[in-house]
Amino acid sequence: MADTPARNLPFGSLVTAMVTPFTADGAVDFDATAALAAKLVDDGCDGLVVSGTTGETSTLEDSEKEDLYRVVVETVGDRARVIAGTGTNHTSHSVEMARRAERAGAHAQLVVTPYYNKPTQAGVLAHFDAVAAATDLPIMIYDIPGRSAIPITTETMLRLAENPKIGALKDAKADFAAVTRVLASTDLDVYSGDDGLTLPWMAAGAVGVVSVSAHVATAAFRALVDAAAAGDLAEARRVHFQLDPVIRAVMTHIPGAVSAKYILHLQGVLANAVVRLPLVEADEHELRPILADLAEAGWDLDALDGREDIRA
Repeated sequence: MADTPARNLPFGSLVTAMVTPFTADGAVDFDATAALAAKLVDDGCDGLVVSGTTGETSTLEDSEKEDLYRVVVETVGDRARVIAGTGTNHTSHSVEMARRAERAGAHAQLVVTPYYNKPTQAGVLAHFDAVAAATDLPIMIYDIPGRSAIPITTETMLRLAENPKIGALKDAKADFAAVTRVLASTDLDVYSGDDGLTLPWMAAGAVGVVSVSAHVATAAFRALVDAAAAGDLAEARRVHFQLDPVIRAVMTHIPGAVSAKYILHLQGVLANAVVRLPLVEADEHELRPILADLAEAGWDLDALDGREDIRA
């Protein structure tokens, strides 16, 4: 990939939060994982999150996660940043996963706000500081109150930014005023954690996106990120509108891991769309709006791998 103003960042600029491919019987498919990682990087990603939410981290064993980190590092670690999803709601467990990620050769880690426990902001600060102190891996903080039940307040984020191990924020709370203050007051690399907000976030100074939809439209997301980073807002806006129905298809009807795997299967990239319980594959009713959105985006569904068996 040629260098552009949007590339060569410590965490990358177009970062796909990878799904975890499974075999038909539900085992982790490491060969398919390697193939998917290579394809994503070939198509324009310069960063990959491994075993994040979209990677079904909550249903993976620790040993599976460590093996996934290692496989992706060995496959694309010389061409893209490999960011290990290590965060849990248990600080000592998160520390252990950070150490496993470092052992596997990951370049960085994505650490989510401790979920379910609903700690105070003092607890949030102590949690991230403890994980940061455990290894030399730089941290991208993941602020997603819709899943964690609490936000990271702006005041807490400003304090976390003082930690030299914390270098980036993946923002998924859609609070433009809060993001603006973080951008204006810290040196953190900020990433949109909502695919559809990539353009406005980058217009304000974010450096890229951690995306689920980029699985299925990598080149278009690459064009969007590069145009926004170069200040070509007219081109970025054009691609933003082009991507809107694709993002709706992936992100608004069913869980992103389920829809992304389905569309990757539709494209012939994955051999199946298997997910682990409590996620289940989409039924015919759920697939209809996804296919309608893809048709609106101009996709030729009949040409996609001839897969009549999975088109409702």
